[in-house]
Amino acid sequence: MSNLEKFIDNFEIFSGTYAVIYVLIYLVLSVLSYLAIKNYYNSKYYLHKDVLIKSNHTTGVSVIAPAYNEATTIVYNVKSLLSQDYPKFEVIIINDGSTDDTLQKLIDEFSLIKVDFFYREKIVTKPVRGHYKSTNPVYAKLLVVDKENGKSKADASNAGINSSRYALFICTDVDCILRKDTIVMLTKPFIENTTKVIASGAAIRISNSCEFKDGMLYKSHFPDNFFARFQELEYIRAFLFGRMAWSKTNCLLLVSGGLGMFDKATVIEAGGYWHSSLGEDMELITRMRKLMYEKKENFLIKYIPESLCWTEVPSDMKVFLTQRKRWARGLVQTLFLHRKMIFNPKYGRTGLVTMPHYVFFEFFVPILEVLGLVVLIIDMLFFSINYDFLLIVSVFVYFFYTVVTLISIYLDQLIHQQYSNIKELSILIIMVFLEPLLYHPINVYASISGYLQFLQKKEIKWGVMTRQGFTKVKE
Repeated sequence: MSNLEKFIDNFEIFSGTYAVIYVLIYLVLSVLSYLAIKNYYNSKYYLHKDVLIKSNHTTGVSVIAPAYNEATTIVYNVKSLLSQDYPKFEVIIINDGSTDDTLQKLIDEFSLIKVDFFYREKIVTKPVRGHYKSTNPVYAKLLVVDKENGKSKADASNAGINSSRYALFICTDVDCILRKDTIVMLTKPFIENTTKVIASGAAIRISNSCEFKDGMLYKSHFPDNFFARFQELEYIRAFLFGRMAWSKTNCLLLVSGGLGMFDKATVIEAGGYWHSSLGEDMELITRMRKLMYEKKENFLIKYIPESLCWTEVPSDMKVFLTQRKRWARGLVQTLFLHRKMIFNPKYGRTGLVTMPHYVFFEFFVPILEVLGLVVLIIDMLFFSINYDFLLIVSVFVYFFYTVVTLISIYLDQLIHQQYSNIKELSILIIMVFLEPLLYHPINVYASISGYLQFLQKKEIKWGVMTRQGFTKVKE
């Protein structure tokens, strides 16, 4: 037997074993996710949100939203953020050196004037040029921070943290539409738990094709764009299926940059968002967890299985690939930066469970898929191959992938009843069976490209997110 044959045989045994372990992990995650969702809804009304909304002693929350060249939708989005049902909050918009008229539109619409502001730079950022407040008492909760462009959301977010007045803050994107009770729902875990909660997150949905009225979701629709449709499947599977399971075991390593609430003191102590990070949301949570372990303090990071936020996703191939390559680089960057935590018992479940999972079952998966394809081609060209066995394995993997997604859709529809008609739900289910064939290969390509860019240390191109804006309901 040649060395090549031995390599192929060993790879096939390894990949088979790996696949079995991967399936078992997903089965465990599905059970944990179900238990977490059930527990959440069983205890949802122990502390009713109306108690917090009507209370005069609620915890103050700062909503931080960076903006760069968002003139098209900035006014509508700010009004949406200001419409939260919560007694004690502020909205901080950071104009991150926009080259369009984003700042001027804010000044004109909200009657802003530059004010003297006591600004303490607890986290170093690009210079802040000024703070603006409204002369109209209706917009008293709005603060606009104008700063030099920092070439990253992280730098703008840190300027917002420095400018915030409350102990908790929400980090979101200015293009996001939040449910009116978002603040109160994210605040509840901080109040309900005796163990210190350092962050909380919730499900994010895709706003493409949805209808909005007065800054709120009016009618949800399944996206009509090719990429947006598949991303809808991804979001359902990731937010409802995966993150609930990790939250259940207090192993959550990612609170989405689109919507997350944080304990400000812990974030500042951890150093804030890292300006050079390509995946600043995951990297910050990793650093916060590391800090808490080193301080030997008990902590929780909670996740809520409710749709509280809608955001526009890339509908163009070029922008989509740029985003996914950056995500892949961000994953490698975070794992490499914090590699000493991996398998280190000092960092508890994070070091022994979560980070090894991200290494072996997130980072390595695209690499193994490409290697598997190469080995399969070599096997077919030069050696005998059991086509019946190959067909059985392929069908099993395909249906396992689709079943996991179908279960996620079932749970999502059972909880949220998100889609307005059977037709849209039917289209979504059809897309489930097309995803592994049409969409998944594109993601694998983007991941491998991102890994190679990281190794080559290429300068990242963030790309321009072409906004189509929100579909507003006509009066």
